[in-house]
Amino acid sequence: MSTTAVAGCHYNIGFLLLPGFSQLAFASALEPLRMANHLAGHRLYTWHLVSHDGGEVHASNGLATLVDQALEPMPALDLMLVCSGVGVQAHCERPVLTWLRRLAERGTPLGALCTGSYVLAMAGLLDGYRCTLHWEHIGSLHAARRFPAVTFSSQLFVMDRDRFTCSGGIAPLDMMLNLIGRQQGLGLAEAIAEEFIHERIRGVDDRQRTPLRVRLGHSHPKLEEVATLMEANLQEPLALDELARYAGLSRRQLERLFQRYVEVPPLKYYLALRLARARLLLLQTDMPITEVALACGFISPPHFTKCYHDHFGHSPSGERKRRALRQAELTISHERSLEE
Repeated sequence: MSTTAVAGCHYNIGFLLLPGFSQLAFASALEPLRMANHLAGHRLYTWHLVSHDGGEVHASNGLATLVDQALEPMPALDLMLVCSGVGVQAHCERPVLTWLRRLAERGTPLGALCTGSYVLAMAGLLDGYRCTLHWEHIGSLHAARRFPAVTFSSQLFVMDRDRFTCSGGIAPLDMMLNLIGRQQGLGLAEAIAEEFIHERIRGVDDRQRTPLRVRLGHSHPKLEEVATLMEANLQEPLALDELARYAGLSRRQLERLFQRYVEVPPLKYYLALRLARARLLLLQTDMPITEVALACGFISPPHFTKCYHDHFGHSPSGERKRRALRQAELTISHERSLEE
């Protein structure tokens, strides 16, 4: 599937709907395609809904969705997205897995929404790839070590060569906007986001907001308690001794717990939370950088700049310049599309 922007190219997108699929995730992926056609004034995307037997499929909310066809005959597609949701393990049937393998053999790019990555992994089609799925399932897969050849990420979506995987909720909206931006130009993607009142198109660097207990793959009350304290005190960070005292631990016990289960020292984890918050403020507000630093617990702007650069690879001002450059590119692209 080409990711080069060639405005006007037509793409065929397939959606394999499995019982219990997330209607929100499905709609978040489909609606940007519809709006792209509407704004362009002609058909840029055609979509095909597929089910195991060609019958209607009930989503997790109970609503039935009519489809266009069964697995056969196999359609000619530029991308096939597997849409699933709750109880995905029960729907990894052999005919479905075999059909997906045949699509892969034909060179069809494959993707997944919500828990659909589990289906692709069961088919062996994510071996050697990076992927993501809804945060509720990442921790259990890490704990079970079920797919050792697959690298699971906590990103909102992952585009790895010919595999396009996405977490649930409304994250598919961002993945499809990124695809549309690459294929049809950033101006169209931004126009779609505006129609949907979507303030910012999130990118491949954005991550799911994953609870610590899910990242660990199990529950550890003391760690969860300390992490919650950290999240509630970003502007005025607590000292390590204070965190330990609140949790009823010694400083050394707290350090050992983080090193064993999170694999980073507690203060490094705390710093990452504050920097993630700072990045959101830089991207989503016009607050002066000095105020952003203070809002995230950095008294010294130079120290904030150094920490930010070490973590993200560029300075806070560089982050703002990147945002401004992207916005300028979107504006120019949108104006050109209107002229055409």
